[in-house]
Amino acid sequence: QVQLVESGGGVVRTGGSLRLSCAASGSISSINIMGWYRQAPGKQREKVAHILRDGSTNYADSVKGRFTISRDNVKNTVSLQMNSLKPEDTGVYYCAAVRMTGWDWGQGTQVTVSS
Repeated sequence: QVQLVESGGGVVRTGGSLRLSCAASGSISSINIMGWYRQAPGKQREKVAHILRDGSTNYADSVKGRFTISRDNVKNTVSLQMNSLKPEDTGVYYCAAVRMTGWDWGQGTQVTVSS
């Protein structure tokens, strides 16, 4: 099992930037994929970005070119750099660790983008 703690959320104006961080602990070697997801009020949770064991990444179409996912294997952290933020990026952002036997989730961090 993996424990995940997100940080870095806050309130930012349209066009601004935020950097989210996720600290992982526990069975780090069992992780196949790390990801960021978000959920806006009244909407379904959606994938934002994934980073795989080989370092390859993929993104939701809505954030391509604006968001970057990265990891630090020494510190066991994964980050999400969010640039050119839009009001529709507002939501609770969750860090996820995908293992062969299941998923682990962080508690979430709120991101609010004001117009």
